Amino acid sequence: MKPRLLLLACLCSVSAFLLHAEQPASPDLVVQKNIMVPMRDGVKLATDLYLPAKDGKAADGKLPVILTRSPYNKDGAKMEGEYFARRGYVFVAQDTRGRYASEGVWHMLTDDGRDGVDCAAWIGRQPWSDGKIGMIGTSYVGGTQHAMAMERAPELATVIPVDAVSNPGFQSMRNAGAFELRFWNWILRHAGRGSRASHDPATATMLKEMADNRLQYLANLPLRRGATPLKFAPEYEDWLVEAMRHGANDSFWEQNNIIEHADRYKDMPVCLVGGWYDSWAGNTVANFVALTKTLKSDVYLIMGPWIHGQQARSTHGQVDFGKDAAIPDELAWRMEWYDHWLKGAENSVGKAAPFATKVRIFVMGTGDGHKTEKGLLFHGGEWRDEKEWPLVRTRSTSFFFGKDGTLSTTKPETPTGGTAFTFDPKNPVPTIGGNISSAAGILLQGAWDQRGGPHVWNWTLPIPVSARNDVVVFQTQPLGEDLEVTGPLEVKLWVSSTAVDTDFTAKLLDVYPASADWPGGFDLNIADGIARARFRDSLKEEHLMEPGKVYPVTVKLYPTSNVFKKGHRLRVDISSSNFPRFDLNPNTGEPLNDHRRTVTAVNTILHNAEHPSQIVLPVVAKAGAAQFDLLIKNARIADGTGAALKNGSIAVKGERIVAVGEVTGGAATEIDAQGSVAAPGFIAVHTHSERIARTPAAGNFVRMGVTGPPHSPAPSDARPVSSVAR
Repeated sequence: MKPRLLLLACLCSVSAFLLHAEQPASPDLVVQKNIMVPMRDGVKLATDLYLPAKDGKAADGKLPVILTRSPYNKDGAKMEGEYFARRGYVFVAQDTRGRYASEGVWHMLTDDGRDGVDCAAWIGRQPWSDGKIGMIGTSYVGGTQHAMAMERAPELATVIPVDAVSNPGFQSMRNAGAFELRFWNWILRHAGRGSRASHDPATATMLKEMADNRLQYLANLPLRRGATPLKFAPEYEDWLVEAMRHGANDSFWEQNNIIEHADRYKDMPVCLVGGWYDSWAGNTVANFVALTKTLKSDVYLIMGPWIHGQQARSTHGQVDFGKDAAIPDELAWRMEWYDHWLKGAENSVGKAAPFATKVRIFVMGTGDGHKTEKGLLFHGGEWRDEKEWPLVRTRSTSFFFGKDGTLSTTKPETPTGGTAFTFDPKNPVPTIGGNISSAAGILLQGAWDQRGGPHVWNWTLPIPVSARNDVVVFQTQPLGEDLEVTGPLEVKLWVSSTAVDTDFTAKLLDVYPASADWPGGFDLNIADGIARARFRDSLKEEHLMEPGKVYPVTVKLYPTSNVFKKGHRLRVDISSSNFPRFDLNPNTGEPLNDHRRTVTAVNTILHNAEHPSQIVLPVVAKAGAAQFDLLIKNARIADGTGAALKNGSIAVKGERIVAVGEVTGGAATEIDAQGSVAAPGFIAVHTHSERIARTPAAGNFVRMGVTGPPHSPAPSDARPVSSVAR
């Protein structure tokens, strides 16, 4: 260690010791700063306490605890600490390992499970703790909640992960093989702030200079170990170099992988919060699906129109979603949750907004599109309570790409047809908004008109992105009626390329027509995604392409809920770059983050009878419309586990049972089972109506109208679903 670093470390230790004394913040709370809490390996983490007080002294008694573990400086939790301490909680704020006043070496979340368990155990031993901990925090600080939950800390009783880091090998860090460059931005900005290296003033100055010039570094990727000033913050350089080269969803991305390891998550009440324009939106809803299936405890989901961490705002990017979109008091609704689960309060949880139902979503797009006083598009929207996610009443509707840029529900019939474009990595399509965080200086967040201008550093002229020759546009005719799209989105492409590897990007837009306020209309981005061709078959393994060969490629967009209004157009933009949202593919097939060359690729999107490229949208049926193909009512439902039968309904769409139990919504065909036994997970047969509902567990059957065990043998008249007349 350099002499001045050693001196500074000693001074910091002395300072921490001097600060570890009760500091009365006001008569009703006491603050204890920089308590050094030991971890199992001897590393000590700096921790602040906010305790309820009486007459200026910490109050007696055992209380529930709200914990936040952050890499962003625990001093920033002062407002939350004072708020909860004044309302009957002990609030604990801790710097994560290697950050700010804590000892040790920082790693991207991989220490935070074990460190969280050790911190919780320490809290549980304190005289002011009743043994129950709830966690709070957003983004990385939401990720520390997931990490601790996956280690099943005994004292942990509930979590509210907001816009939280999770499933990084699926989406949001690596995205279908591509790297989200906002984390390159995060490393360059934070390597010199609160890191071990930043304790040396000269090193901190050098790292700040690098961060201030990061647009120039961005133009000179890939990043190589030892080639930039980042080498003076080695743990940050190590992580970033490895993250940019690990395209596969392998063990490097294991931390917080809830999708594949929900069984590791502690069984406790969980409230997941995200935004349609947040960088973690896809993972937030994926976590809800995974944890709802796995946990016995209540799992709630709240999705607003928000960008990252901005639940208190109703405007995001160039768009106003209406004042009701914001949750102005960011702590009151959290305290309602904690009071219910940590103090046993009978309150709004399970009874009133925002916790009336397990799912609460903001449906965007019901506004009139006028220009507000602040010059924003009034897209509007409204809150709606739901019982599940994805919504069972949606219909997967394909909009097919066609000749001359058409987009319609009519499948192409021509034997040939496709659109080729040139992708030059040296001239990428610019990013204008989207699901982005850690954006400072290089990216715009949220909802934007897809036109350039001085606000877009790499597309400064007022030219629509759609004018570029490397952006292939497919759009509908003006809609004849409103169309609500709510749920996960996929673009299924048939492609070929002159390169052995390339990228394919897709963006869904809500195209406003020209108006007095918007003479050029407004091309509003709704959701986007990417697929790196070498990971087209699997996120686990790479397979380069054979130039000229046709391959299917699926681009998974972020989920949404949006009403495309009458007179608007649905539009899908296809290209091969979205920069700097994603790292650029050099098209050479070289190892990731280690290329020296780039080549221009000619990429082709096929749209013909044999190769029907399309976007698949979850369309919500209008009120009164049939939501299911078949609804079996008044059934006695068996689950095959030997549990007691319960009364309910089974809803069927196509060949899939989509809802069981309490089902709302109509169907094209309804059957009254009159108390017969049905078994979700098996085959439900009703011979009188010639309808068969089929689930993946083929080979096990239950005949409707016949009371019997769920493992009844196949009826002699049972037939495949495909053979049943609709």
